Amino acid sequence: MPLPDRRDLIADAALSTVASAGLRGLTHRAVDTAAGLPAGSTSYYFRTRSALISTCYLRLAELTVADVDRWQAEHEGTDPDSAAEVLAVLLHHWLTAGRDRQLARFELSLEAIRRPELRADLETAGLAARSRATALLAALGASRPAQAADLLVAWTDGLLYDRLAGAPAASRPAPDVTELTPVVRRMLAAALAA
Repeated sequence: MPLPDRRDLIADAALSTVASAGLRGLTHRAVDTAAGLPAGSTSYYFRTRSALISTCYLRLAELTVADVDRWQAEHEGTDPDSAAEVLAVLLHHWLTAGRDRQLARFELSLEAIRRPELRADLETAGLAARSRATALLAALGASRPAQAADLLVAWTDGLLYDRLAGAPAASRPAPDVTELTPVVRRMLAAALAA
């Protein structure tokens, strides 16, 4: 496996830092340490904290689209039942192995509300995921795929937030794929009917 690009390595370390320490813990020095790089490496590539946060948004979008594309390729099917199974597997991944990335995404989303200069990068990142959802729902026959995608993304984000950061998140285990699949079937059916 090839070594990651240094910018990607830094962005991944920054996401990990945000997930574990929140935005207060996101410093150039902390990212250098998390990435195993010499001091000053992060600031060489990303001079300001805003630049570092912006690259986090863009890296999140890139990784999310890669996840969606990989899961779709591994679980072919263009009927709602197959799509529900694919999305359930993807949600399970985001609730378990991809948990830190989702927590970082929530932290970073809130930061963009407070700092309007970061909003454009967050919107760019969000549009990438929505375009994939729109294409999936169009393939499934949605009469208004963009509106259906808005609903599906909102429900997916709500489910992720509830299970990762909501009040009972610490006391509940992540649902398994068999538990998620019927929930996703209902979400897809409702989105397709919109």
